[in-house]
Amino acid sequence: MSTFKKLHYWPAIALLPFAFAACNKDDDHNPPSRQTTITIENVLKSQPLVESGTFQGTGTPPVIMPGQSVQVHFSAAKGEAITFACMYGWSNDLFFAPANPGIGLYDVKGMPMEGDVSDQVKLWDNGTRINQQPGANVTHPGTADSKNITEVNGVDAQGNTYLAASKLVKATLKYDGNSMFTLTLQNISGGTANETPLSPGVWAISYIAGGNLLNSAPLYTAGQPTANGLTDIAEKGDNTALYSYIKGITGIFTPLSPVLVVVYNGIDNPIYKTGEVDRGQGLAPLAQKGNADTLAAALKGMKGVKAVYVLPAPGTQVLLPVINGQAGGKVSQDLHVSSGDRIAIATMYGFSNDWFFASAGNGVDATQKGDISSSIQLYDDGTAVNQFPGAGITQFNLAGTPLQESQPISQVPNPNAFTTLPAIPEIIHVTLQ
Repeated sequence: MSTFKKLHYWPAIALLPFAFAACNKDDDHNPPSRQTTITIENVLKSQPLVESGTFQGTGTPPVIMPGQSVQVHFSAAKGEAITFACMYGWSNDLFFAPANPGIGLYDVKGMPMEGDVSDQVKLWDNGTRINQQPGANVTHPGTADSKNITEVNGVDAQGNTYLAASKLVKATLKYDGNSMFTLTLQNISGGTANETPLSPGVWAISYIAGGNLLNSAPLYTAGQPTANGLTDIAEKGDNTALYSYIKGITGIFTPLSPVLVVVYNGIDNPIYKTGEVDRGQGLAPLAQKGNADTLAAALKGMKGVKAVYVLPAPGTQVLLPVINGQAGGKVSQDLHVSSGDRIAIATMYGFSNDWFFASAGNGVDATQKGDISSSIQLYDDGTAVNQFPGAGITQFNLAGTPLQESQPISQVPNPNAFTTLPAIPEIIHVTLQ
């Protein structure tokens, strides 16, 4: 199975800003200052799959008989694909699945695909059983074999013949709007020489970053031995083990944009206030695109603001999450603070429409020490229509253009309408030392 690719430079994220730093001069009436260091780190233990699930028939057992169909509902960004696997029921170890990375969902112009995509469905031999002539009389489990996964193109290794997979399984895509699709799989094998029930199956969608899928083969790899529970589907039609595997690698993957840090005194948090609409000072570019330059410039001239910084991660600019155990991105900044000063930060949830992490309420006491991660919350700027994070066609860092709206800034609920996020300290870690 493919694993996370090493990510150094993401073309879609290269537009995020470089560092911006400014300080207002202290006057002679300010109390003595002391040095502290703020460190922000992306500690998210990221996963390669943005969505996954199962499907099955409605009968007992829950197979999909000829003439019956199932539907899968999901969201996807440009460049992402949906893959699935289910058993050719009247075989020893054959399964239906698209060729990797799956069924394409957008055309070359970035428009959603719709209609019959059956030609992308293939028939595969799992390689773990000697194939008998397919049909209701196949003996299960049959004689063991030890071969790699291979595509069945009309005839298997034992000389048994098959119609094209597209003549047995009809796959239809419908675009439901706002990055949401419905895939319908219909068993059309009835009355053919290869009539068969279809087993319960699994489906998955990989994240895309910088034009590369993080896992382009989550269910199987042609030419390689079967793994991760696929054999249970191919031989028995049991999707339990394979779904347990893909569920374990489905979750959150997001970079954090260069971090805005503000030191202020005698005023409320100058970055935002919940319940208000975006002030038009530059928070929207930060929340939608990860660009803090406009907001930093606006804050620099604000009364009560003592210092403003924008901190990009070395090399990558964005703070990448933990990938295959490799530490996530981290930035630090030395600050000069005095009694009464407060600190607030803001950074984009990179794979969203306009979500941003920020210091809750009126920030934190700038003179305190230690872990202040619990002071960070996730907010919705209310300036762009939300979509499934990491699977939205209008998300800027996934080559999209945000759809504008005007709603008050609010905390993102968890669970939310799309997914369940880890606890905030499991995503972003902030300390003062």
